[in-house]
Amino acid sequence: MLANSLVELDRRHLVHPLSSFRGHEARGVRVLRSAQGARVTDSEGHELIDGFAGLWCVNAGYGQETVVEAAAQQMRELPYATGYFDLGAEAPIRLAAELAERAPGDLEHVYFSLGGSDAVDSAIRFIRYYWHAQGKPERDQFISLAQGFHGSTSGGSGLTALPVFHEGFGVPYDWQHKIPSHYAYRNPVGPDDAAIISASVAALRAKAEELGPERVAAFFVEPIQGSGGVLVPPKGWIKAMREVCTELGILFVADEVITAFGRTGPLFASEEEGIVPDLMTVAKGLTSGYAPMGAVLMRDHVYQTIAEGAGQKLIGHGFTYSAHPVSAAVGLEVLRLYEGGLLENGRRQGARLQAGLAGLADHPLVGDVRGRGMLAAVELVTDKEKKTPLPAALEAGTRLFDRAYENGLILRAFAQGILGFAPPLCCTDAEIDQIVERTRRILDLTLEDPEIREVLRA
Repeated sequence: MLANSLVELDRRHLVHPLSSFRGHEARGVRVLRSAQGARVTDSEGHELIDGFAGLWCVNAGYGQETVVEAAAQQMRELPYATGYFDLGAEAPIRLAAELAERAPGDLEHVYFSLGGSDAVDSAIRFIRYYWHAQGKPERDQFISLAQGFHGSTSGGSGLTALPVFHEGFGVPYDWQHKIPSHYAYRNPVGPDDAAIISASVAALRAKAEELGPERVAAFFVEPIQGSGGVLVPPKGWIKAMREVCTELGILFVADEVITAFGRTGPLFASEEEGIVPDLMTVAKGLTSGYAPMGAVLMRDHVYQTIAEGAGQKLIGHGFTYSAHPVSAAVGLEVLRLYEGGLLENGRRQGARLQAGLAGLADHPLVGDVRGRGMLAAVELVTDKEKKTPLPAALEAGTRLFDRAYENGLILRAFAQGILGFAPPLCCTDAEIDQIVERTRRILDLTLEDPEIREVLRA
């Protein structure tokens, strides 16, 4: 089909996620045709480096033939098997066991969802059941972090703390509460790690006291805040927050939908933090985006409490496509690729990415460079000393994304003028260097923008 015909069909029929409906109608779609490794090609033959791995998810890179074959073989043998009625299939059983073996501590029980958002919703439901099973239904209050992202389902979007996911949707609910982010670059207590940790610990304690510690069910947190701007906590921050939750009897949930499967270095970011969460949500890199799948991993005490509370009764939570055998077959093969060299390459290239982007700190528009492994951000400002963000009227997110695309790079351009990076773990030295070089070109072109120059002169 001709590209122009696809653009018109898209305009008329396809509703895009996280989009301005009218804005998208006006701009039209860019159709991607093919991909290999860390590169994608659009319908006009324009090749780009995918510096964002799709949506933080194609960790293994595109065109992995063994993954394609694993999916095809599973489709030939058994394309679908329900997990209802005590039925199952080999691939999801094996994948659950492989994840349990590798996850921190006794996160031994795995519930499969379709993606990250419904993994979070599933975690919320399991947590509520956990407290009901103990005869404590009053523990129904949930705490998360400002600028955090926990999906866009009805439950998860309320734990999310980004206004665009709230406006017009009637969330957050009255049982969903926030404490300030650790956001080091703009933290009111300053950049000192110890001060940030102390302030966050105090905020969590204060919120729990305000709600009543006996009423708080769980604390949800990303090891690195992704959609909030790739906000990296100080070393020791996660562990300190975990310790407060343990002391107060609050379930600690690590939302590793973005950070798991080599994105920050190890298979799970919780490993490098030295913690074992009570529950962990994963998705994205679980199948490297080749098929939809997410998961909730539970510690043994959570699973046993729910199981004992239910006895022989059915636990009323399930999805038609939970533990889908094709997605699980993909997940098994992707895991094999990670441990067959991709994790090691990702760690090496992550160090190269961080060093390369750090070299952009001297640019007149760069206020902050931050990240860990193959996850990074460059925050743009118009005044370095005052940390003045780009004016909202400039629509920086759209402009920066378009400018990057025109220069052969896909990245995440946040509305507040933050460039987000999450390249595939298969990147070569040359591709990482090109990501950095093209980013500098984007910064230079932005500096030449007449509207930006006007703001700088003011």
